[in-house]
Amino acid sequence: MSLPDLQSAFAQAWSDPDNLSLEAPPLDVNAVLADRYILAEPLAFTRTMLWDMEVRKARRPDLFIPSVVEKGSARAWVPEEWKCAGGDQFVRTSNQPDWDDPERVYRVIEQVHLDHDARKVTFIGVSEVEDDTGTLVEAGEGRPLFHVEHGTSGEEERPLNTWRWTFESPEDRGHLKALIEERAANGGRLPEYVEVYIRDVLGIGLEFNQPS
Repeated sequence: MSLPDLQSAFAQAWSDPDNLSLEAPPLDVNAVLADRYILAEPLAFTRTMLWDMEVRKARRPDLFIPSVVEKGSARAWVPEEWKCAGGDQFVRTSNQPDWDDPERVYRVIEQVHLDHDARKVTFIGVSEVEDDTGTLVEAGEGRPLFHVEHGTSGEEERPLNTWRWTFESPEDRGHLKALIEERAANGGRLPEYVEVYIRDVLGIGLEFNQPS
């Protein structure tokens, strides 16, 4: 059995005029590190490191984006029918707080494809899935399904982090667009997951140098 083509699914959703599709400017990790951070020791962040971070984050988003994913809520598994098809593809679930009301938490279900050649990871949101125990798991209601593409580009010594999001037919497009753009800007900081990788995986302390 062949795997579902998640990259084509993302491309189709991205081009659908009923959806809200957003793309952040590529982020030069080393430029932001040099400009905005004090490091405990010198670090030349590489594209290999950035992709290693994306692979780790894909399976354990609760460790790398704890502000977005509830601690300990992430699960990942390979559906039985995908196991003999080859390729690095799996399903994950996690609990994520509402963007406007953090007290409200949704279950998010995503089909995930890791393209190690292109160094790109695709997340396709789905409304329900059968988990590895045969139990039907349903996504939380109340916000549109969304799909995400994270990746790395640039040179080995000058990696660029890329993001694209597409939301299926959201009712409040303007408000949602503003929320995502604010999250992407992140106050001039690196994304949370890059900070976590540097601190917890590479073991290098860092401090954000807040501009005056």
